[in-house]
Amino acid sequence: MEKFVYYNLLFDIYGDLLTVKEQEYFSLYYEENLTLQEIADNFKVSKSYIGNMIKKIEIKLNDLESKLHILEKRNNLEKLLKVDDISQIHTEINKIIFM
Repeated sequence: MEKFVYYNLLFDIYGDLLTVKEQEYFSLYYEENLTLQEIADNFKVSKSYIGNMIKKIEIKLNDLESKLHILEKRNNLEKLLKVDDISQIHTEINKIIFM
């Protein structure tokens, strides 16, 4: 999955768990497609600070997903929508619930 799509999906799920500043930085970088320098100029901080913050945000989002698996479960449920065998659906839903 493309990095931007992946992190936007994670942000949709876990974004409210980030600080307001983290949400702002993420939105400007991933949703508004601003460069690190443009974001740094807007907040009057260094480009490296913003780069470090983006990396920390990515780590935080990855950590949340590795613990909660919400995106993984959502993707698995989406795949099940294409399955016709009710027995297989039942088995796979049980796997998802008890992951």
